Amino acid sequence: MSTIRITKKFNFEAGHALYGYDGKCKNVHGHSYKLSVTVSGKPIADSTNVKFGMVIDFGDLKKIVNEEIVDVFDHATVFNKNTPHVELARELMARDHHVLLVDYQPTSEMMVIDFAQKIKSRLPKNIKLHSMKLQETESSFAEWFANEN
Repeated sequence: MSTIRITKKFNFEAGHALYGYDGKCKNVHGHSYKLSVTVSGKPIADSTNVKFGMVIDFGDLKKIVNEEIVDVFDHATVFNKNTPHVELARELMARDHHVLLVDYQPTSEMMVIDFAQKIKSRLPKNIKLHSMKLQETESSFAEWFANEN
């Protein structure tokens, strides 16, 4: 049976600040992120399986991505935990804001690497993460491809 790629798209809102950056993005700001997740595998050939003909149920992929990414990052403010933004993060958390402290500079490039690791760990053994695209604005995005990593 042929190997097939399927893609599911997601949207979430998140804020961030890039500590040490020399432009406007050093300030706390937000984006309406668009995330495309592409996986590959062979469609299930067993006609008695309720998922017959599917590589993976879109609902199952949605559950994984929502639990690992969307539900965690949506309407959060993301800061690198190793920067002075930690003081601002603590103040926001004390005021009951949703803040994430991550081990990296929260650029689209680093976020898509993080997301790929999280999603790969949750996929069934027969399903491979092929690629991801994290779009920050209409004209700016970062892409991750398995064959390059």
